[in-house]
Amino acid sequence: MQARKAEPFDVLWVGSRGGIEDRMVRSAGVEFIGLATGGVRGMGPLTALRNMAQILGSTAAAGKILRRIEPEVVLVTGGYACVPVTLAARVRQVPVLVYLPDVVPGLAVRWLSRLAAVVAVTCEESIPYLSRRTVVVTGYPVRPGIFGADRVQARRTYSLDPDLPALLVFGGSRGARSINQALVAGLPDLLPVCQVIHVSGELDASWVGEAARLLPEGLRHRYQHHAYLSDMPTALVAADLAVARAGAATMGEFPAAGLPSILVPYPHSGQHQEHNARYMERHGAARVLADGSLQERLVATVRAMLTDQPLLREMGSAAKAMARPDAAAAIAQQVRSQARHYARKGFGEPT
Repeated sequence: MQARKAEPFDVLWVGSRGGIEDRMVRSAGVEFIGLATGGVRGMGPLTALRNMAQILGSTAAAGKILRRIEPEVVLVTGGYACVPVTLAARVRQVPVLVYLPDVVPGLAVRWLSRLAAVVAVTCEESIPYLSRRTVVVTGYPVRPGIFGADRVQARRTYSLDPDLPALLVFGGSRGARSINQALVAGLPDLLPVCQVIHVSGELDASWVGEAARLLPEGLRHRYQHHAYLSDMPTALVAADLAVARAGAATMGEFPAAGLPSILVPYPHSGQHQEHNARYMERHGAARVLADGSLQERLVATVRAMLTDQPLLREMGSAAKAMARPDAAAAIAQQVRSQARHYARKGFGEPT
């Protein structure tokens, strides 16, 4: 008997007002509502008090949103915008599913997990940081286009030389100045041995673009500069090695692409990225460089790795072994399970 296809959920995204997610969510065709929130940890007393007042005010706003849409389940992934939504959901007895993308939870997720019906995590190493018994390991959900993508076609998309190693360098949605500076300074030494796809972020795009125009004519064609790259999955599949920050996405997307990496944890993120990077390194999928050592070590490390094909193959295989193609489906199943539980309690019908 053929299983009945699950009906899709109606989705509303609630996030921080004016943040980058606002633009990205709306462009994906999902309804977005922004709340005024702010961090508390590490802030000065006045700023912390002001942000706490914003969170309390946003809790009332979140309550109005929940009364309007009457959700069966709330999915949160951390960040201070999730706090008022979770509080409002608890008042209305709506089940909350927390997804932790990083290895180590931040302050918000640690607190929110105590209010959640279920906590889903990317990897087993997160479990000791959470006090709840209801923790499920789902993996990190990634775009399905990365799995099984054709490497030859991906390299053609970026007009890459099939006989020359390709290095992908990026620092996240806003870029990473220290990575940009170290890479640009090292291009004369890197381009003789590889080709580079560089995503600088918009903030550094102007000076990086000017530096690219000053490269020697014989090497300039080996360097591609992008302020932003909408088709990142294709770039991941096309590359032989990546240099990147260690945000949570690296633990999902790099394994999906089987991509070895040099990870440079952002030094001002509460060491969350440090734990992510070390997790990848322990599994043999990455090397870790400190942000402060980039100028001295980046070029030498990249050259050594790109000229060691057995090492790249070994690291690529290690990365691929970490992939969880079913992660998105596993999280969706947890969402549906909580929605059914909510309906059985007599509060509503699951979508």
